[in-house]
Amino acid sequence: MSNYSHLANAHPGYIEQLYRQYSESPDSVDASWRDFFLGFDYASEKSPTGPGMPTTPEGTIDWEHVKKELSVFALIKAYRMRGHVASNIDPIQEFEDPDAGLELSDFDLGEEDLDKPFRAADQFFMPEGSTLRQIVDNLKRIYLGSIGFETDHIFHREKRRWLRERIEKHHPEEAYGLQLDDKRHILETLNDAVGFEDFLKTKYPAQKRFGLEGGEAAIVALNTIISEAARDGVEEVVIGMAHRGRLNVLANIMGKSYESIFQEFEGVIPDNIKGDGDVKYHMGYSSLIETRVGKPVNVKLAPNPSHLEAVAPVVEGFARAKADVLYGNDYDKIVPILVHGDAAVAGQGVVFETAQMSGLEAYTTGGSIHLIINNQIGFTTDYEDARTSIYASGVATVIEAPVFHVNGDDPEAVYYVAKLAMEYRNEFNSDVFIDMLCYRKNGHNEGDDPGYTQPGMYERVKRHPDVRQVYTDRLVARKDVQAKLAKEMAKKFKSRLQSVHTKVKNSDLPYSYQPPEKAWSMLNRDHWSYEHFSESPETGVPLEQMKNILRHITTLPEGFEPVNKVNRLYNNYEQSVSSDQLDWALGELSAYATLLMDGHSVRMSGQDVRRGTFSHRHAVLKSQDGESIYNRLDGLSDDQGKMHIYNSLLSEYAVLGFEYGYSTASPENLVIWEAQFGDFANGAMTVFDQFISSGESKWGRMSGLTVFLPHGYEGQGPEHSSARLERFLQLCAEYNMVVANVTMPANLFHLLRRQLTWNFRKPLILMSPKSGLRHEMAVSSIDDFGPGTRFQEVIDDPTVKDPAKVTRVLLCSGKVYFDLAKHKAAEEAEGVAIVRMEQLFPLPIRQLQEVRERYPNAKDYRWVQEESRNAGAWSYISEQFLYNTDLGFEQKLDYVGRPASASPATGYKPVHVKQQKRLVDQAFE
Repeated sequence: MSNYSHLANAHPGYIEQLYRQYSESPDSVDASWRDFFLGFDYASEKSPTGPGMPTTPEGTIDWEHVKKELSVFALIKAYRMRGHVASNIDPIQEFEDPDAGLELSDFDLGEEDLDKPFRAADQFFMPEGSTLRQIVDNLKRIYLGSIGFETDHIFHREKRRWLRERIEKHHPEEAYGLQLDDKRHILETLNDAVGFEDFLKTKYPAQKRFGLEGGEAAIVALNTIISEAARDGVEEVVIGMAHRGRLNVLANIMGKSYESIFQEFEGVIPDNIKGDGDVKYHMGYSSLIETRVGKPVNVKLAPNPSHLEAVAPVVEGFARAKADVLYGNDYDKIVPILVHGDAAVAGQGVVFETAQMSGLEAYTTGGSIHLIINNQIGFTTDYEDARTSIYASGVATVIEAPVFHVNGDDPEAVYYVAKLAMEYRNEFNSDVFIDMLCYRKNGHNEGDDPGYTQPGMYERVKRHPDVRQVYTDRLVARKDVQAKLAKEMAKKFKSRLQSVHTKVKNSDLPYSYQPPEKAWSMLNRDHWSYEHFSESPETGVPLEQMKNILRHITTLPEGFEPVNKVNRLYNNYEQSVSSDQLDWALGELSAYATLLMDGHSVRMSGQDVRRGTFSHRHAVLKSQDGESIYNRLDGLSDDQGKMHIYNSLLSEYAVLGFEYGYSTASPENLVIWEAQFGDFANGAMTVFDQFISSGESKWGRMSGLTVFLPHGYEGQGPEHSSARLERFLQLCAEYNMVVANVTMPANLFHLLRRQLTWNFRKPLILMSPKSGLRHEMAVSSIDDFGPGTRFQEVIDDPTVKDPAKVTRVLLCSGKVYFDLAKHKAAEEAEGVAIVRMEQLFPLPIRQLQEVRERYPNAKDYRWVQEESRNAGAWSYISEQFLYNTDLGFEQKLDYVGRPASASPATGYKPVHVKQQKRLVDQAFE
């Protein structure tokens, strides 16, 4: 039954009451009734019973006619709301439509009403007095054709009306108003798409290529979106997609030469390659392509691993960075396109996380175009087993994005919705989805037989002609000129195949590097050896600059009244500065301030980062009345960079992916993601594994992304003690990233500055402190920030007066140092030196050798950690001492710490205290 059946079944007295209410105050009635009353312009101003209502010969309101009009109005609303579930969108009739409830009987209408005129047609862009038969025919023509329009979940009335006007004025039976040149272009595009797949199938039948057969109209969609984007003033398009159809996109959208693609099939290894590379259907590409509208567009296809939707937030972050850095925050200059598979878009949680970013200030990119290549199968899984929602595009309803479900065998409909999607995106800067239903000609890959699991479906697929043939037949069935066009195109298509594509396109499209890309090219790419990490560059700043920065960040602007606790905080700042004991917050904020004054920008996001989970940062303050905010890092200088700091949505996977993507757009900015607790990184390990740790080796993409993971055993239980340091050390090899566990504010200052001082970029994983944020020993002198200072990979024991007396060296990292140092002072253990490894990877070989040389009489070396034996840095460090010949330690390294355990830490505070005391005692036994 229709959702609007209440309109048709309403009691006449109730309708009359509502109408009177509407006449006095239109906004006082429900939107559905308001639409109904507003939609009728009867122009009967002289009616004694009120304007606009139909009357009987006796001059009274004709309630029976009103009820019929209401029924027709409800019918029109039902087609608008649910017509998509009855539309002809599936080329192989695999999708089972639910009941749309569009029968006349559902609205108390019948055959006897078909030839009666109804003024409800005015609401439907039809002439006044159109009959119900004409209305129904028009509804079927628009809403039950090759496109299913799903828009009624959009709350914004302006957007719905904008869409409705365009949808109800299109003419599918007239090829959506396409000109002959448009049809020629569509057929040429299909020729290229189908021909490319046919050629690869013939030449490389045994190799995986994850072909697009069955979904070639996706190339029409992408081509159209990019052309329409250029028409609207877009200068750059960034595409994220998985592997299916990727080679076709590279060849026919990006302009990558067939010769280059064939070399990858032949196994040709590029010259001067660094790293391990990746398979051909994961690689990225950039090109400057000429569009149909005569304007070039810079198009980038992001590299992507086999974690299908992981690239989505990465693309969004990259696009946001380009908008910030290159286009002055004009989101109409750059458009992200996310190409999804139906099973992945419905099943992967990161899609939801990414969608929830779309309208947030910190993450918006001005709207993304989502193209779902809906094969109606996931590997071997039927769509009924792949989702609960009716459509794969169910996530679109969460963010009120319109969905255009379209038949992949109707390339003209695909062309039309691609144009409409781009127009909507630029009109409202909102996301929009195209759900193109098609099929997968082969199995999951070309060596797989889908007949094992979907025999019925694949019998239909085998008999089904490709979309180029379907469209050619359609053109032939129309006018003679179109038949001539089809024959001409078919002849050209065969000619191109015979020319063996390499002769048609044997060179890549020319590409001009943008300023951020030129900045990347200026960096050193040959940084795959220890010499680049043997000593950190100097990163200190003039003391006068430090004093000015400290004065700025510890002084509130005039007239700004913060909350009372902030006033106490600022009093503590003054005391810290006057006593020359700068704490963690001052060291961290000073690092950002110096980078900003050097002309760099800093972007930081994460859960509650403005204040900081542990209330140490307070980078952005709110006034006592909550009406104004103050960014403490604004106003440092007239030409400083920008400090972008955002509290994120409660997401780790998508937010970290976004920040990684942001970091790859330009090397000039410091980009930071902070986990609320270090173990929250568990929810984002795909990004660490597939992008951060391996992106440079696989795709040659450098990143300077910095990750803060609060870590340390303070009795807060198994979830909030360990950031799983061991996992990140296991990912380390070939100088791919930096893993550090810093204890002093000045060392944090230098570590952050080093990220942009190096002439290359490396991801930084920092085990940041919790109790160390305010620890009385975690303070630095202003001189530690001054000229000639740098990051210390290893900090030797400052309390050792006579190195010759030292017989035992305790190596450690992070918070446990403070417990060891207190115990040493209490026991006056002069024979023990406590050495902090502030950087764990790359291993600081030279600095450790200096420690060994400084303590010639030390034969007892112990590694002390808070973590369990099967966690923390022990496995990594012990292996280095055993097998790293460059390190050259002859002394045995013993373990001191918690025994191996299944859980990261105990959940009982008394047990934690006992364990901590025991491991400290063992270190000195």
